[in-house]
Parts: sequence; C-alpha cells; structure tokens
Amino acid sequence: MPRHHGDRSLTDMRLGLIAGGGRFPLVLLDAARSQGHKVIVIAIKEEASEELIVAAARLDAALHWVSLGQLGKCIKLLQEGAVDRAVMAGSVKHTKIFSSGLILPDLVMLSLLRKLGARNTDGLLGAVVDVFRDHGIEVMDSTELIKPLLACPGVLTGRKPSQDETQDIEYGYRFADAIAALDIGQTVAVKDRAVVAVEAMEGTDELIRRAASLAGAGVSVIKVAKPTQDMRFDVPVVGLGTIEIMRAAGATALSIDAGKTLIIDGPEVLSAADGANIAMLARRIGDAGVERADGTAPAHQQ
Repeated sequence: MPRHHGDRSLTDMRLGLIAGGGRFPLVLLDAARSQGHKVIVIAIKEEASEELIVAAARLDAALHWVSLGQLGKCIKLLQEGAVDRAVMAGSVKHTKIFSSGLILPDLVMLSLLRKLGARNTDGLLGAVVDVFRDHGIEVMDSTELIKPLLACPGVLTGRKPSQDETQDIEYGYRFADAIAALDIGQTVAVKDRAVVAVEAMEGTDELIRRAASLAGAGVSVIKVAKPTQDMRFDVPVVGLGTIEIMRAAGATALSIDAGKTLIIDGPEVLSAADGANIAMLARRIGDAGVERADGTAPAHQQ
C-alpha cells in the first residue's frame, strides 16, 4: 500500500529528487535538507552535474545515477528508499529523445513511449508523473520547497527597460504565449518589433546565441510560463548562466513571468544583470490580464 506523507513528521519525510542538468537540483537539495527532509537523489547521467556528488555527501543524502530511459530502475531505487514523494528538478534536453542510440529505454519506459500520442514535453513528462503515481510515488510541485525564489512582479533590476525594449517585450508576449500554449517552447527573442528567434527543442541558451548571430546586439528575450503551467515539471528557470549568455550575446532585456519562474541564486542573478546593464522584469499574470513591461496596465485594461 502506498505511503502517505501526511502520516509522517517533517523530519521523517523521505523525498526523492530526480535531478537533471543545471543548478536547480543543487538548490533544491540544499533547501530540502535544510527543511528536515531525508533525500534520495536520482541523478540522470547524461544531464546532472557532478557537483551533486559533493553536495550529496555534504548534506548526507543518498545518491544514485541512472541513464535516460531507465524509468523502471528509477522507480525501484525510490521504492527501496521508502520514498512516496518525489520532485523533478533540472533540465533534460528534449533533443536527446531523438538521438539515435543515446537512450536505451527499459521495459517501463518502452511501455510508456508506446502509449504516447505525442512526445512533446507535457505529454512525455505528464506520462512519467502518471507512472510514478501508479507505483505509489506522488510527484510534487517542484517549487514547493523554494517558493521565495519565484519571481515577484515588476522591474527587478536597477535599470528599467527602455521605450524600445518595452515595445519589443510587449510585441513578443503574443508570440511567446502562443508557442508556450502549443508546448513548442517558452521563449522568443525580439528586436525592433520583429521576432528574431523562436525556442523549440534547443532550449533558451541556444535560442539567445542564435538570436545574436542573426540580429546582433540589442535583442530582448521574453520567457513565459505555459497558460496551464504544470508546476511539477518544466517550470521556467533563469540563473547566472542565463545572464552570462545574454551578456556575451549583447542581449539587453529579459522578461519572465512572476510567480511561475524560478530565479535560481536570486540576488546574485539580479546583481549580475545590473552589472551587465540588462533590464530584467517579471510580468504579472492575473484575472485582469498582464502588466506592461513598464509595470503599468495596457490601455485596454485601464
């Protein structure tokens, strides 16, 4: 019979951390241990940072490595660790699903893939979440333990977007929201009221580099949440790496969605953006619509 986390005290909670690439898993591991959770880390070999080895040892967390496609092994390790709640954190490049010979799915993953109607992000990860639930493991909101890192609405940096950047950002919202709704990507790059690049499977970092190669400096980057964003997976994340890539590419403004986007290493990210003269803001999303890039409501909402 599946265990229920409501029957345990906080310090008796066993949490599974399924770790992909980037700093998100490291930040989440630190937060989980600081809040008293016992953590079993399942690190994806092809994506997760080796920094997890040091972090897991320092924080007294069990660490196991699995390859992409070893869903059955992942479930077995979590069950052996008496885990009934898990969190998914970090990136997994969707392109690897289509890399011949890279993924050797086990029987559990093979069964899942055969049942999928489409291998888009929501379809694939949603199916993985369902398989975990079928085995008594509930996947939780990936931001639950780190709510303070969710972006607050408004201008986040010392410099506000210029008039041209504001116009580019507002122009880009419609296109970013459209591709997010279609589960194609969540980010667009705009310059002079023209969409320079649209994110698909390559990810945000490559989108920014491609936009710079096409349009040069002065690009604005608009990253949005999906209209029906499932906070258990594929939550928008920005970090120091994002700012560094923008700086190198000459991108000058970044818009994200408040309450739906994680700013990993928050104060450091904003400080780095200020140092690079990048204007950064978080769009407020609510029943009344969204704020303009300058923090006011569009004319039709006033």
